[in-house]
Amino acid sequence: QVQLVESGGGLVQPGGSLRLSCVASGSIFSINDMRWYRQAPGKLRGLVAAITSGGGINYTDSVKGRFTISRDNAKNTVYLQMNSLKPEDTAVYYCNADIRDSSWSLRGYWGQGTQVTVSS
Repeated sequence: QVQLVESGGGLVQPGGSLRLSCVASGSIFSINDMRWYRQAPGKLRGLVAAITSGGGINYTDSVKGRFTISRDNAKNTVYLQMNSLKPEDTAVYYCNADIRDSSWSLRGYWGQGTQVTVSS
């Protein structure tokens, strides 16, 4: 089976930085789009950033200029570099990816989430 595992969350002061990683493992044939979502308490889960297999990127407006999404296709990994963090960035961050497995089945997968807390 396929799974996504995130890491890199934690507590950081306003203005600080964190780098999230998400590794896909299992019977993977190919990975299409990879995305980061976040969900703050009492709010809906929303898209933060997305990157296609060809490197096309888009961001939600609130993180433009502060966050950078990237991927290493050889390592089946997507990253989210988060700079100039603000308290409103506090949320659980989830990795999501469209993966075709070795049986040629294509579906979306979610990681378990990693907590990011921005507070002084």
